[in-house]
Amino acid sequence: MKWVILDRDGVINHDSPNHIKSVAEWHALPGSIEAIARLCQAGFRVFIATNQAGIGRSLFTHDALLAMFDYLQRRVAEMGGRIDGIEFAPEHPDHATEMRKPNPGMLKDLARRLGQPLDGVWFIGDSPGDVHAALNAGAQPVLVRTGNGAATEAALDDALKARVPCFDDLAAAARALISRSTVTASA
Repeated sequence: MKWVILDRDGVINHDSPNHIKSVAEWHALPGSIEAIARLCQAGFRVFIATNQAGIGRSLFTHDALLAMFDYLQRRVAEMGGRIDGIEFAPEHPDHATEMRKPNPGMLKDLARRLGQPLDGVWFIGDSPGDVHAALNAGAQPVLVRTGNGAATEAALDDALKARVPCFDDLAAAARALISRSTVTASA
């Protein structure tokens, strides 16, 4: 099975230091919805793993978050794609569980539910927490320079820079992953 895990804020949609609290505030990054659809059409199952501390901070409700997820699902479906599952950590960072990135809980939970190993599975994110969650789970961290990604890339030490591929945006990462899987499949 080919699968990929994406962070949400800063990767699929614009991020905000004030949190994205409603569908009205949720705006897709250019090319991100199409990139998800292309991944699906290339045979990848797409999952999301996202921290949503705005719930723990009482800035928005579970219902508001689910409405944003539903909106995202509809947008992806309109392009011929699908998001197969969404994991989210709603807790306040001061009360983090194993599920909140940089902890690997969300990624490990997806792997357990799918009965699939994380070896070689790309986790595409934009923050240090995304990189470390992938490393802690045994997945392949991948950065996009959207959201907090450019700053995260600049802060990586040399050892991590050698291990973490960086792309301008989700569309570029998706093209690379699709190309890599095509080469691997034909080898």
